[in-house]
Amino acid sequence: MKKKSIGALTIAFTAMMAAMVYVVTLFRFPLLGSKVHFANAVCLLAGLLLGPVHGGLAAGLGSALYDGIAGGYDFVNVLITFVSKFAMAWVCGKIAAASRAKAGGDAASGDRVDRTLAACVCGALTYVALYMLKTFIFQRFVYGLPYDTVGAAMVSKLIPSLINAGAAVVAAPLFYHAVLPALRSGGLLKEMRS
Repeated sequence: MKKKSIGALTIAFTAMMAAMVYVVTLFRFPLLGSKVHFANAVCLLAGLLLGPVHGGLAAGLGSALYDGIAGGYDFVNVLITFVSKFAMAWVCGKIAAASRAKAGGDAASGDRVDRTLAACVCGALTYVALYMLKTFIFQRFVYGLPYDTVGAAMVSKLIPSLINAGAAVVAAPLFYHAVLPALRSGGLLKEMRS
């Protein structure tokens, strides 16, 4: 059995994308009782560039580090953030990788904008669903709020979450297709995904 090793370039790009997620999360603004930011776009970008596992690690680590260091959240919330952001990038990266594999390795066909967009939509909706589940569980079972109050809290969180998701779905494919030719011509893309 052949053992596959992770290259230094893959590790470096994973760390760089985690740092980018962290930094972009710092720039946020309040909207309807929540915060809007472009960190989700960078999480999706990590999944597209690095694939499901390394992209998920970059998204999860960058977001969890923000929550633990700058956000002041407890360990449980940091762990939930890691899992949900990992899942978002993992789903996006998995669908994008499957699309490339289905295209038979044809770079132009596998990285078409519509396929990239579909991967980003699925990843973003995965995060929104997990965030809404977390909100429901915390509001109802941790804080013990009645269902009508929980519903109002969920609606107030859903609107900014969908705005974040929409912005991420627009921005991530744009950034991806902007950097794709340079990474491909430099031979870095293949190395990053190995």
